[in-house]
Amino acid sequence: QLQPVESGGGLVQPGGSLRLSCAFSGFTSDYYAIGWFRRAPGKEREGVACISSSDGSTYYKDSVKGRFTISRDNLKNTVYLQMNSLKPEDTAVYYCAVGAPYITTVRHMCIRGDGEWGQGTQVTVSS
Repeated sequence: QLQPVESGGGLVQPGGSLRLSCAFSGFTSDYYAIGWFRRAPGKEREGVACISSSDGSTYYKDSVKGRFTISRDNLKNTVYLQMNSLKPEDTAVYYCAVGAPYITTVRHMCIRGDGEWGQGTQVTVSS
């Protein structure tokens, strides 16, 4: 199993930045996509950014385009989410998920989120 472990959350002021990390053990050859998701209080879970483990293709939720960047380090089995220009509406628990083998596009991953999930890390954007 690839048990993702998220880190890097915290409290930040509006306009600030945070970098989330998702580390997981095991091999990634059978998993095409890895993604970051979030769930805000009273809202449904949503896919924020997803990346392919092979060709590096990415998919972003419209509201984070230009502010968030997803990247990967395959040697370290780690995926990052750099979040800049944070807004109060970005406040949520952020989760990392390693996509199931039948997930074959990054868009599919961000929509369905099927796979192995971490426990999440809280991000709070507030002054």
